[in-house]
Amino acid sequence: MGRFLMLVALAVAAAAPALTLRLTGLRVGPIGETAAFGAAILAAGFLLSWGAEAAERHVSQGLIIAIVALVTVLPEYAVDLYYAYQAGKAGPGSQYVHYAAANMTGANRLLVGLAWPLLVAIHWARGGGRAVELTRANAVEVAFLLLASLYAFVIVLKDGIGPLDFAILAAFFGAYVWRTRGAPEHEDEDEGEEPGPAAALNALPVARQWAAMAALTLVACGIILVSAEPFAEALVGAGRVLGLDEFLLIQWLAPLASEAPAMTVAVLFVLAGRAASGLGALVSDKISQWTLLVGMLPLAMSVGAGSLTNLPLDARQAEEFFLTAAQSLFALGLLLRLRLGLVSAFALASLFGLQVGLAFAYRDDAARTVATLTALAWVYLGLAATLFLVNRRRLVELLRVALLPPAKAAPGRPERPD
Repeated sequence: MGRFLMLVALAVAAAAPALTLRLTGLRVGPIGETAAFGAAILAAGFLLSWGAEAAERHVSQGLIIAIVALVTVLPEYAVDLYYAYQAGKAGPGSQYVHYAAANMTGANRLLVGLAWPLLVAIHWARGGGRAVELTRANAVEVAFLLLASLYAFVIVLKDGIGPLDFAILAAFFGAYVWRTRGAPEHEDEDEGEEPGPAAALNALPVARQWAAMAALTLVACGIILVSAEPFAEALVGAGRVLGLDEFLLIQWLAPLASEAPAMTVAVLFVLAGRAASGLGALVSDKISQWTLLVGMLPLAMSVGAGSLTNLPLDARQAEEFFLTAAQSLFALGLLLRLRLGLVSAFALASLFGLQVGLAFAYRDDAARTVATLTALAWVYLGLAATLFLVNRRRLVELLRVALLPPAKAAPGRPERPD
């Protein structure tokens, strides 16, 4: 408990400079403000993740993975919804529309292209084998991420995200959470071991546990509310001061701060011998962002505009969205065997590094950037089509296990290679 309280104190201390700047109105320049408010959002994310972890013993495992995933990406929601809200106030032609799309697509691709391979590498390095082996329970995450990813192509064809899309995507997420309530438990290597420092709370009486979890959540949400707006604005200002492309800065730097808590929680699961739970949590993070976050963007924009409106996607944003959806399908193709091995992780990381490198290389040539993103998206789709074709029987079995009631799904898990 002493170590846990020390970590909480460090997180609050990390947020203190941002809270001081916000309450006093002091200005330290865009770069300093980006660092201060980014650190505060990162610290708040850890407080949220610790509270969610402590709830694991009180809620079914499948459901708590979904809750942990949703809670740990709240910082990402705060930043992206702020950009969408400002887009509504400034009008559909403003740069804030670009920022909202950049932040959302960057966060999604960062999770799949960097965080998923990182877990596999850590699992292998600690002697856990050359692949993270998922379980029958994880079929639910994979199936619902597939549904959300397929719907993303509908959004690309429409060149915009509207309130109706929110209703459909929110229904996907609601069905996913409902389905996790009846999902079988994960079969991790060390089922009894807790993944992180919040395990200390489990020694407290139940009433005090819930009080501590509520306190962590309230403090973290307060920090996020205070820090999200200035962090988002400071990022734009820092880009201008440094002469960097604002779109790329918001696409890649902001998600590194806002996604770090979710990635850290997943890493802690792996280090605790619960690799399936760690990867399952990141897949659930992706479902949350690919459904609720995407769907809420036009709502935030509508609040800013004062009336119902769509979030438009121009040529660059549409290609970013298309590339993100294509990457999702490729990653899902790799998961059809309910495992993610070193070769698959290397493929995800290499293609992710390539897309980031190309984006920076052609940052001053919009037409070439769009053409390059389109070509890379088709590469992803070609690889995904091959994987789905080769594993078509496993796909059918996985969908049957994930979407049918447990009584109608055959016992066992979808077939995996030896």
